[in-house]
Amino acid sequence: MVEYNKIDTVFERDVNGTKKLVQGQFRSKSVEFLANNQWAFTEKIDGTNIRIHWDGHRVEFGGRTERAQIPATLVTYLNETFGGTTNEELFEQKFGENDVILFGEGYGAGIQKGGLYRSDVSFILFDVLVGSIYLERENVEDIAKTFNIDVVPIIGTGTLQEAVSFVMTRPMSTIGKAPMEGIVARPVIEMKDRMGRRIITKIKVCDFVC
Repeated sequence: MVEYNKIDTVFERDVNGTKKLVQGQFRSKSVEFLANNQWAFTEKIDGTNIRIHWDGHRVEFGGRTERAQIPATLVTYLNETFGGTTNEELFEQKFGENDVILFGEGYGAGIQKGGLYRSDVSFILFDVLVGSIYLERENVEDIAKTFNIDVVPIIGTGTLQEAVSFVMTRPMSTIGKAPMEGIVARPVIEMKDRMGRRIITKIKVCDFVC
């Protein structure tokens, strides 16, 4: 099963002892080049990365890597939400024999600081990979509706500096009573660098104000 692409922090870290981010010193030249363009911001949820894989015939679950352990309560939820004959029929109806991975966060009680989001456990979708193509937001929302699951909230659009300024206000999450962990930013039009890697970055609150 394909692992989700690693998302680098927007800036480099100081190598002289502080380990803090050096504002203006971008990790990626592509991100730096596009910094003043419009980026789409979604909330970064503090949970555990989960993959829901449809191989054209059956559904399987996985964590961030093949070695990752999924909490038992979350496994129960995933089986109820995506397992069984009815859900296999939904996957087949929606995707046929295409290879599909739903990427999201398992979150809630007992997972990271998830008890501040909700008192139970759940799964929130943030990306869908069909073959080698990541779907656009409207398609991701349509798939979430099919399986009656949530999608990570849209925070807004703007430049990367506007995103940094936003997280420095220590915003609260749009879900429950948790402080916001940060945002994930991507160009409003999906783009790749010259090596074929997605252009995407993360801006975490604690990297700036903790």
